[in-house]
Amino acid sequence: MNVRRSGGIASLDVLSSDVVRVPDRDVLTEGAFHRMISLERKRTERSRKPFLLMLLDMGDTLPTGNANGKALEKILPALAVTTRETDVTGWYRTNSVVGVMFTELGAEDPNSNLTTMMTRVSEALRSNLSSKQFNQISISFHLFPEEWNRDVPQRPSNPTLYPDLARRDGGRKFFCAIKRIMDVVGSALALLVVSPALLAIALAIKLTSKGPIFFRQKRVGQYGDQFVFLKFRSMYVNNDSSAHQEYVKQLIAGNAKSHPGNGDGEAVYKLTGDPRITRVGAFLRRTSLDELPQFVNVLRGEMSLVGPRPAIAYEVENYDVWHRRRLLEAKPGITGLWQVNGRSRVKFDDMVRLDLRYARTWSPWMDLKILLRTPVAVVFGDGAH
Repeated sequence: MNVRRSGGIASLDVLSSDVVRVPDRDVLTEGAFHRMISLERKRTERSRKPFLLMLLDMGDTLPTGNANGKALEKILPALAVTTRETDVTGWYRTNSVVGVMFTELGAEDPNSNLTTMMTRVSEALRSNLSSKQFNQISISFHLFPEEWNRDVPQRPSNPTLYPDLARRDGGRKFFCAIKRIMDVVGSALALLVVSPALLAIALAIKLTSKGPIFFRQKRVGQYGDQFVFLKFRSMYVNNDSSAHQEYVKQLIAGNAKSHPGNGDGEAVYKLTGDPRITRVGAFLRRTSLDELPQFVNVLRGEMSLVGPRPAIAYEVENYDVWHRRRLLEAKPGITGLWQVNGRSRVKFDDMVRLDLRYARTWSPWMDLKILLRTPVAVVFGDGAH
């Protein structure tokens, strides 16, 4: 499928195999429609103009075969009066769920657009279908970008808007199983091997400062789900995080100033000389030993050995829409491309690009290469602080 833009409006050139022919309308096949949803998300990230995905679920009672056109003929005349030629129609789920994307809506009041569209479509369907036909259709609306609320327990990202990611993961089941085996075996062996170091670090923390041995914090995992993240405590208890929150906000916006690194003349994009950090904590951070408890998160399945670093909730609140993709496309990890390519010496947008590159090109062999490079990055403290 090729996409081209003309005068700010998207037009489509699709392969004939991607289209179901029905009167007065071309309807994309399931795979082609899912690809269009992915492309429209990326267009919205750039244009800031939201799109609305409408799904008409006709149930699972339709016969297979050539039923596509017959089923659509029942509802397309009704949709014709509520959709534009530039809106995209296709099978969200073949022979069962029809989708329509209303693209490039006004960004000033998306909720008003949603209410208006719901009313128009419902009235059009009621006037063109019998009561029985109308009652057999379940209609849902999904606005992108969705609102992410960290105060709600459920996943903030709407899975309906990401069918392409579900399809991709379904095609990677074998590799995903290998990755999970690598995570379980690797993290279990690592905890066994470093257990003497874990005891020594725990004792050093307990003897040099008041407070718990472990630092527990809610972090944002894949799809926006939150989990309890474990580290060795490297700061004094009851500290004020406002300075860090402000620096993170400036970092994400691209306005943060770099600071001197560990005496090597290279700058890092991270708070340095932080008075909240204990003397033992400074050593643990410089050597990345404070991150050893994260192997427990890997065993639990909340993290992987390799992936994007897990985000803090107040960090995500400052994300641009495209930054969220780093949380959607891969499970967070202890190490990753960012950690072995400069770590805090890399600007935030470049870190996100590294995370997205990893998600696109991931393989067990790539994970292995990153794991082998990680000890070198740790030994030389590349970007650590």
